[in-house]
Amino acid sequence: MPDMKVRDAAPDRAAPRARHGRRAPARRTARALTPLLWLGPSLLLITTVVLWPVVEMFRTSLLRISSSGVTLGSRGLGNYRDLFTDEDLLPVLARTLVWVGGVVLVTLVLSLALGQLLNARFPGRRVVRWAVIVPWAASVLMTALIWKWLLDNYSGPVNRLLLDAGLIDQPVNWLAHPTTALAWMMWVAIFVSLPFTSFVVLAGLQTIPAEVYEAARVDGAGPLRTYFTITLPLLRPAVLIAAIINVINVFNSFPIIWAMTGGGPGHATDTTTTFMYKIAFYDQDVGTSAAMAVVNFALILVMVLLYLRAARWREEVR
Repeated sequence: MPDMKVRDAAPDRAAPRARHGRRAPARRTARALTPLLWLGPSLLLITTVVLWPVVEMFRTSLLRISSSGVTLGSRGLGNYRDLFTDEDLLPVLARTLVWVGGVVLVTLVLSLALGQLLNARFPGRRVVRWAVIVPWAASVLMTALIWKWLLDNYSGPVNRLLLDAGLIDQPVNWLAHPTTALAWMMWVAIFVSLPFTSFVVLAGLQTIPAEVYEAARVDGAGPLRTYFTITLPLLRPAVLIAAIINVINVFNSFPIIWAMTGGGPGHATDTTTTFMYKIAFYDQDVGTSAAMAVVNFALILVMVLLYLRAARWREEVR
């Protein structure tokens, strides 16, 4: 009789375990999906603002679109053929690489020095920090227009100062010559990019523990050795972030070039961004402009990936 009771009771205890076992996967699934309640709005925003425009950009690059914006059907790779057979494309691409590489490189070098200055203790440091951030807070378009006025060959202060100093014999129309125009536009882009990059470097410097420098001094390391063996390696994450953001911003920079030269004369100072704009609104060719946008997007990705590889990002993550 006791054995029979045990056997009869066994199924009763097993039944709740079976029901509990069936509920466990459902609970695990619910726990796994819970973060989506928090991430959902962000994912929706990214999909709407980032992914959907990218998909539309690719789709538009394969369509034939009239000047009035009416879709006339598929064009396949015809827009890309027109783009790559354009004789202005290669000079524009080369100029864009010079523009991005020069601006980002000089900005990083100057920002490393400026970040060190802002990190040092001196009277009026707070005022200097506020002054440095002004170009970043100001409108990029207004900054470009101010520099265009400064460089004016009739009333610009730059020509007046150079004439008074005897460095030039007559006023120079700096923005009429492609080489000098590109150099001045690169300076304005550096001027605008310096505040953000310098403050990123400053933030990186302030995360370096003072004990590290004290240990270096005890070991007899001089200022240069300390900077190149301690400061720069520890600034690597900050420099990496600043470089990537600057590459993306400078690559897509439109107001500086458009306000100062309009990409002219002709396409002599165009980058891919202004070139794309001219194809769309001057040539009334939306499909080819979309193809240029796809190429521009691909170039940005390639440049960022090359920089990450050069910076050995994978080793940094490990």
